Amino acid sequence: MTDKQHTEHHPAPEAEDDHILAHDVDQEPVEENRRLFEGSVAKLVSVLAIAYSAFHLYSLNIAPLETWSFRIVHIAGALVLGFILFAGARFVSTGEVSARHRWAKWVSTLALAPALYALYQTFSFHQIILDGTLRIPVNLETWHFGWPLLAATGVGIVMSWFYQTGRSRFSMPDLVLIVCSVAVAAYFLVVYNTSMRMSTGTSFAPVGISFAAVAGTALIMELTRRLTGMALVVIGLAFLVYVFAGPHLPGFLGYPGLSVQRFFSQVYTDAGILGPTTAVSSTYIILFIVFAAFLQASKVGDYFVNFAFAAAGRTRGGPAKVSIFASGLMGMINGTSAGNVVSTGSLTIPLMKKVGYSKQSAGAVEAAASTGGQIMPPIMGAGAFIMAEITGIPYTEIAIAAIIPAILYFASVYFMVDFEAAKTGMRGMRDDELPQLKKMIKQCYLFVPIIILIVALFMGYSVIRAGTLATVSAAVVSWFSPNKMGIRKILEALEIASYMAIQIIVVCAAAGLIVGVISLTGVGARFSVLLLDVAEASQLLALVFAMFISILLGMGMPTTAAYAVAASVVAPGLVQLGIDPLTAHFFVFYFAVVSAITPPVALASYAAAGISGANAMETSVASFRIGIAAFIVPFMFFYNGALLMDAGWFDIARALITALFGVYMLSGGVMGWFARASAGALVRFLLIAAALLMIEGGLWTDLTGIALAVIAFLAQRPQRLRPASI
Repeated sequence: MTDKQHTEHHPAPEAEDDHILAHDVDQEPVEENRRLFEGSVAKLVSVLAIAYSAFHLYSLNIAPLETWSFRIVHIAGALVLGFILFAGARFVSTGEVSARHRWAKWVSTLALAPALYALYQTFSFHQIILDGTLRIPVNLETWHFGWPLLAATGVGIVMSWFYQTGRSRFSMPDLVLIVCSVAVAAYFLVVYNTSMRMSTGTSFAPVGISFAAVAGTALIMELTRRLTGMALVVIGLAFLVYVFAGPHLPGFLGYPGLSVQRFFSQVYTDAGILGPTTAVSSTYIILFIVFAAFLQASKVGDYFVNFAFAAAGRTRGGPAKVSIFASGLMGMINGTSAGNVVSTGSLTIPLMKKVGYSKQSAGAVEAAASTGGQIMPPIMGAGAFIMAEITGIPYTEIAIAAIIPAILYFASVYFMVDFEAAKTGMRGMRDDELPQLKKMIKQCYLFVPIIILIVALFMGYSVIRAGTLATVSAAVVSWFSPNKMGIRKILEALEIASYMAIQIIVVCAAAGLIVGVISLTGVGARFSVLLLDVAEASQLLALVFAMFISILLGMGMPTTAAYAVAASVVAPGLVQLGIDPLTAHFFVFYFAVVSAITPPVALASYAAAGISGANAMETSVASFRIGIAAFIVPFMFFYNGALLMDAGWFDIARALITALFGVYMLSGGVMGWFARASAGALVRFLLIAAALLMIEGGLWTDLTGIALAVIAFLAQRPQRLRPASI
């Protein structure tokens, strides 16, 4: 990977001769701690990345591996690539010495010996098992594998925090961590492929499993820190502390306790790290990341954004509306709110500021729109796949149920944006600043891969088969566009896919650790009892409590991890309240998603503030206001199942129409604009009250809400109307 290939893009907002605005808008930005290799090293890393993506495609479609072995290799490959690409400390800048804290390099060189020795022992264990031995001697596992592995892992992690070198150079501490990652995977592949797998969680479990699990957990936590920061790591460590502190805690948090060996012999199984989150990341997520990489390589992402500009750029506040459409499309595939903000926001935020939006509003619109992409069917980031894995509900049923809530969310954001543009008298963009709509329509065949994906899913194809067909179609469709994909481009797409996948894979593994703690300690069940106790006083109060817990658990965490953790803690309690499992998980999912725009820790808002130059907290408050409907919609579909398509067509249509009317009034009340005029305090109160009355979806509450809206309309004082064109 070279600087030329992966330099962060800076698309120019100035129109070219053909007025095409978006160029490489979906190109992955280069993280501050990401190495940019050169020469033969770059080629070697590219080969490893291509092989990693190709391995998944081959295993998923042609020659499936045994499930646990596949997941172990899946995590190990991400760890190896992650430690190759992402440094544990900042790089030395140009003009500084070539490396700092060289002592860390020499200490790591010494640590390489026990790491290699532990790796060698896994091969000797394999030979012992082939010779017919049913159990590896405890002393051999403890002193010749376990302690050397833990020592090398600990030293490698700590030394990686200190050793600093140039951006194109590799480091010795990370080489130690790579060897340790391979040793952990090798041990699990040797032991888990024998009858000893059945002994995990018992006193008969081989002690080496616990050593390997401790080292594997530490490696996952360290790579999570490098890729996502400390939030998820701190939460993961807090749950780990709870495992051993829980027996000493009072009240519903207390539990009998687990020994170190028993817990760690289970946590690296399908009860934890290899459980539902890794099951999804190793199948659906990696497949759709490859699909997204093929779309990126064929420049379909650019087309999505340019099409949105051509269609909506002329309306008042045009770039903000473009942001809604483009970020919804891109965020659906992207899988991370903050990542989508960085990719599309680098173009849309400067243009929003250009037509009159404040720095805070421009960043807030992009953050809210990118967050909405996570609830946009059919892909919904990765949430739909994890929900299907956890609940057992068919994926297509989840995708269908998500349609109306997504419409309501994006409609609300659109109304908010439009009302602000009308209130402040913003203009749209001129024709000579925009792509030509006729030209964009002629290229609408670039939507074919998305259409094929949707059609294949609803024809009954498996998600894996549908995703593979869509990926192949992306390459085929590119042959009719200016960005044809040949062998070189296909290999480039496979390489990009591996780089894109590392973060979400390690996040899913870290989330699996937390889910494992919840499952093995039973804290989720005790939380369900607490929720039931609250519900005895008020079911609405229990829902509000569940909302706050879901948001709190999701703060600072990527969407996938946020939902996985919240689904383990909150959703079972909601189901015990008698709520339908699909409704309960959608309720939790929505609030886990919107934690990305909820102050005080709002990752998507902070990313947008970095681009707009606004204050991060002010941007998060503004994005919370713009995305306010997302905090209302879950209560709407709780009280009215028709919003999740759980009713007849007439009831569904009525629910959609009244709910749209409700979010329209909510937007007007929040933004202070109604009936083409600024709204006073009384009118805003009436509008918000009318919107809230329509939450339940009953006939009388809907009629009352409409009556309040009519009163609000009549109460509007004539004001100077500004020219408006939606």
